[in-house]
Amino acid sequence: MSGEVSNRIAIVGMACRFPGARNPEELWANLRAGVESIRFFSAPELRAAGVPPEQLADPRYVRARAVLSDVELFDAPFFGFSPRVAEVTDPQQRIFLECAWECLERAGHDPERSRGEIGVFAGTGLSTYLLSNLSRSPTFAAVGTLQTAIGNRTDHLAPMVAYKLDLRGPAVTVQTTCSTSLVAVHLGCQSLLNYECDMVLAGGVSIEVPQQAGYLYVDGGIGSPDGHCRPFDAAAQGTLSGSGCGVVLLKRLEDALADGDAVHAVILGSAINNDGAQKIGYTAPSDDRQARVIAVAQTVAGAHPESISYVETHGTATPLGDMIEIAALDRVFRAKTRRRAFCALGSVKSNFGHLDTAAGVAGLIKTVLALRHREIPPTLHFERPNPEIGLADGPFFVNAALREWPAGDRSEEHTSELQSHHD
Repeated sequence: MSGEVSNRIAIVGMACRFPGARNPEELWANLRAGVESIRFFSAPELRAAGVPPEQLADPRYVRARAVLSDVELFDAPFFGFSPRVAEVTDPQQRIFLECAWECLERAGHDPERSRGEIGVFAGTGLSTYLLSNLSRSPTFAAVGTLQTAIGNRTDHLAPMVAYKLDLRGPAVTVQTTCSTSLVAVHLGCQSLLNYECDMVLAGGVSIEVPQQAGYLYVDGGIGSPDGHCRPFDAAAQGTLSGSGCGVVLLKRLEDALADGDAVHAVILGSAINNDGAQKIGYTAPSDDRQARVIAVAQTVAGAHPESISYVETHGTATPLGDMIEIAALDRVFRAKTRRRAFCALGSVKSNFGHLDTAAGVAGLIKTVLALRHREIPPTLHFERPNPEIGLADGPFFVNAALREWPAGDRSEEHTSELQSHHD
């Protein structure tokens, strides 16, 4: 078997619902045009949504969120749900199921006709639908505790997709907070390489309801004071929350090529790790452990830093988070190269904030689209680099404008690697 395809994973399908984008095509149009998909609510809208008057009057209250449209819609009969069961099922489960089906459909793979087994690795956020809607609904009592738990407990996401789509590979719900969807992709890759299945749906979903709500700005917290996310900029003060869902279909590269699949991108290697207690606080990452997982991913992928021309970052625009992330990347790259400003950085959070359990797959889908179109979309709101993160003399620059991304001479330059650091 050729070393060019062994131990490599093809992305052969994608589906998504992100703020301002119902599919990958709409997402790419927004990214390419530098669209910020953030809703800023009026006081009447927020009052109608039930936001208390004292919160609206608080000068720290930020009236912004990245909203996902049509979360209340669902074709229950198509997926075999009764109206009552659909009503008590979290929109996160409903929309992820729709995206999983769409991902297979876009890739041209019918589970009923598939020669191999298909697995599911995915994660979802806390069911605010249960807390905000069902706890006061008479349907809750009518349907019963078990069915309500099936529709709202995070554990049931992957098994429900497997049940409804008749997928017989591993069905594993992943929960690692904001790294969930990338860890799901990593575990899906490992399952394929271990021949536990022949295709994998991997991704994540996060939908917080009610969506028509802002948040209180806390000095030193993760929330931005004005509803804009400015990764790596001198004015960066945090991000904001949003809702979204993303799914990719993975397949061993040799099988994808043999079957004539459309290969959107290739994952050369992936790695995950954890900080343990080696950080200053539970929510503050460790640059040492981040550097380690980046180095391992590059080693597994066989990718020299100089062959990497773009990194889609976590990029939350918090002063501490950005500084630690760049310090970790800088340490790994500078260990093997002295070149400067050759690798672009980006963060999709500048377009629609932090999507929690769907954040990682949003960045992955963005990068796959950039590879396909050979263009790097702009990271928004970047004007001056944060002087604390040391971009001036390092290998990185923040890509603030649409630029061409031509294929390089080496195979590593038109494929991608994946790493995930989780708390």
